[in-house]
Amino acid sequence: KLLDVVGDLALVGYAIKGHIIAHRPGHSTNIEFAKKIKSFIKKNKSLKDVPVYDPALPPIYNVQQIEKTLPHRYPFLLVDKIIELTDKHIVGIKNVTFNEPFFVGHFPGNPVMPGVLQIEALAQTGGILCINSLPAGDYDTYFLKIDNCKFKLKVVPGDTMILKMELLSPIRRGLCEMRGTVYIGNKIATEADLMAQVVKRS
Repeated sequence: KLLDVVGDLALVGYAIKGHIIAHRPGHSTNIEFAKKIKSFIKKNKSLKDVPVYDPALPPIYNVQQIEKTLPHRYPFLLVDKIIELTDKHIVGIKNVTFNEPFFVGHFPGNPVMPGVLQIEALAQTGGILCINSLPAGDYDTYFLKIDNCKFKLKVVPGDTMILKMELLSPIRRGLCEMRGTVYIGNKIATEADLMAQVVKRS
């Protein structure tokens, strides 16, 4: 019976980390249970990719360190800090406040962060990832292409944007292909594939 449970739960298609207690198991019951687990995992699959943000933890890069890496300055520096950085991905934070200058005209009485600026925030975060992957030096990043862009949620004052960028392939000839996702809480607000070129300053 135990092997039947193990075999039937293999239909889930994912490794299960947990304890299974089976009372009067049978193939039909096991299979129904496996289907429910699979359905739950599919429904919540995107949640496992949501970066964990704890404001109490010190950042990897604060805004002063970001300014040493990127040439952007107020009002166009759209990353407040970096909380994760590896050779393949990066996670940045942008706290959206009512004092952002673009809210004056976008839109009066209904402030919504422009989608193009959400993409810019992703691009700046990705720029730090690309520059961090290269030998020491001064670099600029130039946005080349955007594909598969989707805006799923409005970004409004009071939101904390969690900006995740992942390299899709190794950097070659200064070209960086990345997948970007903006999370608000545990929901995806924006996603896009971006390409940028990193150029060493002369």
